[in-house]
Amino acid sequence: MEGIDTELSGKLERLEKILSTMGSTLVAYSGGVDSTFLLKVSSDVLKDKTLAVTANSEIYPPGELEEAEGNAKMLGVRHKVIETNELDDTCFTSNTPERCYYCKKELFSKLFQLANQFDLDHIIDGSNYDDLYDFRPGMKAASELGVKSPLKDAMFTKEEIRILSKKMSLPTWDKPSSPCLSSRFPYGSKITKEKLLRVKLAEEFLSKFGIRQLRVRDHGDIARIEILKPDMGILLKEDVSKKITDRFHALGYTYITLDLKGYRTGSMNESLKREDRIG
Repeated sequence: MEGIDTELSGKLERLEKILSTMGSTLVAYSGGVDSTFLLKVSSDVLKDKTLAVTANSEIYPPGELEEAEGNAKMLGVRHKVIETNELDDTCFTSNTPERCYYCKKELFSKLFQLANQFDLDHIIDGSNYDDLYDFRPGMKAASELGVKSPLKDAMFTKEEIRILSKKMSLPTWDKPSSPCLSSRFPYGSKITKEKLLRVKLAEEFLSKFGIRQLRVRDHGDIARIEILKPDMGILLKEDVSKKITDRFHALGYTYITLDLKGYRTGSMNESLKREDRIG
């Protein structure tokens, strides 16, 4: 590919080689930056031997499924949607630090059933090289079940994926990260359909003010808002802050706070002790 440095070009060639040896793939497709890039390269290499599968349930942010469907159609890739039922699993709803492990285990188990149905050789996900240095219990489930992570194996970082996604004109190249809504709750706080809906509505309301990267962390009667520091001035305008306060009060929050550290991924993991984490 023209216009990229030698190292990045080499990683792309490595990724294409990894995928070419797989025969056929089922891509666990969330519609995010990483999985869209992986889906694009997999479909370029394996053509119609690639199937994208997206999970749908109450835990996912609004609009993600529609965006995934649109992207798959744009790429000309076969796309299936499955329903997952995380809220039926008490191991998930009890919200321990291993929550993502149980979520991914259910998802990947269903994907293997689908892969067998369509006679596909491998299930692949969008985990990248940066994920090795973050707290990712879901990767343990992937490892146990034999899910492959070609982006990680090719040593692609998130920033490199964004660079190539832009070169490939993928609409997700600058998309903010959008993990499931259960990440908005402190560990030990039970996850319910009602709580997920409240966070969903709160974040939808904030997005109306032009803020793309945001989280509403739910601490019971406290809503802790995380946004990028350059955007903080938007919420501090008197008319905007009143609208937000009124809306959040209507949703059941008593206190509405702005986290001065700003938006960051995995802030709910900051309270974890090292021994509480699983490999």
